[in-house]
Amino acid sequence: MRLQCEVEVISRLLPTCGLRGRGRGTRALLSLGRPPGRAQGGGVYLMVCTARDRVGARYKVQENIERFFTRFVEEGKATVRLREPAVDVCLSKANASNLKNFLSAVRLAHQGTDTEALPLSTLVPAKNSEVEKPKTKMIITSRRDYPLTKNFPYSLEHLQASYCRLARIDMRVLCLKKLRKLDLSHNHIKQLPATIGDLTCLQELILHDNHLESFSGALCNSTLQKSLQFLDLSQNKIKALPIQFCQLRELVNLKLDDNELIRLPFKIGQLDHLRFLSAARNKLPFLPSDFRKLCLESLDLFGNRFEQPSPLVPNIQLQIPLTLLEYAARATINYRIPYGCHLLPSHLCEDLEVAKTCQCGSACLSSFIQITVTMNLHHVAHTVVLVDNMGGTEAPIICYFCSLKCYSQFLDRYLQSN
Repeated sequence: MRLQCEVEVISRLLPTCGLRGRGRGTRALLSLGRPPGRAQGGGVYLMVCTARDRVGARYKVQENIERFFTRFVEEGKATVRLREPAVDVCLSKANASNLKNFLSAVRLAHQGTDTEALPLSTLVPAKNSEVEKPKTKMIITSRRDYPLTKNFPYSLEHLQASYCRLARIDMRVLCLKKLRKLDLSHNHIKQLPATIGDLTCLQELILHDNHLESFSGALCNSTLQKSLQFLDLSQNKIKALPIQFCQLRELVNLKLDDNELIRLPFKIGQLDHLRFLSAARNKLPFLPSDFRKLCLESLDLFGNRFEQPSPLVPNIQLQIPLTLLEYAARATINYRIPYGCHLLPSHLCEDLEVAKTCQCGSACLSSFIQITVTMNLHHVAHTVVLVDNMGGTEAPIICYFCSLKCYSQFLDRYLQSN
């Protein structure tokens, strides 16, 4: 019988000189059986093989087990304490079910149970593949090195496949459930499958220099909401990001340089973990009102087509008197009345999600006055890359007003200050 796990063998007599060559974090193959040539007789041994010692160390089992420690067996951990030699064989990162079966067989062998009934193995040196540490990182930087016939190791946590001329994301990649970093930069990818959201451990997604034209809203509603911290969409052809994008609340670093963005996400202020934002060389005419809520360490908006602020040229969308729908929508948001698709039609829920906020703090839906004013970007970021070649660190930002009264009050303050 065999078991693959990580093993540490510790001497109880000389703990500082324990057999730590087969130490903590060392992948090993444990075998329960007899040496070659004694298939029908002789004692039963526990053999520990590692990458450094594939021949393995053998320990007699029958009447030689002092104690089993199985409190954490459900977590794939256990310890077998031997009498001679006085060592503890500590097991970890094992399959819980396989570990239970293995320990049960060791216990029966210790008790001297009829060995013919035990699932014993012949004790032979381990193969490299059985004791090598699982591969966690793979870097591919050319088409000729890209594996076409072999699967990727399921243990991968970091995969880079750059300059491989990939037109789509390989479905085999989407089976790598332990992936933490996926780098598919410098390819020809046009579309992202929603199944990327099934990579529940994914923290970094790098798609720099591809042919993307959009970022799926389905991805924003996936498990990436809880895991994704770094997203690089720079040097693509993206014109806008979906409303749902701001559901990626764990984002810390967002790169959007060299796209065709004409606007940033409306509710970008919801990204309260965001610290690094780069959206240089796009087509942004102004920043969304919610931009004021960001608290960044670094911001780069160089090379955008920012318009001149127009506080005295308002875009008036007021409806007087307000419609019943507008009254109801404002009340729902201002009084924080719970709503959802189980209570309201989905299109009304979507409208409420993108409601504007007046300078007075009240909400407005489709009846408002809109202007753009100047904002110094140092108000939201510690380090700001110059917006233009003239040394500026200011950009236009949208402001909304729910009524003529609120706009008039703003106008009075603005004229007095200027």
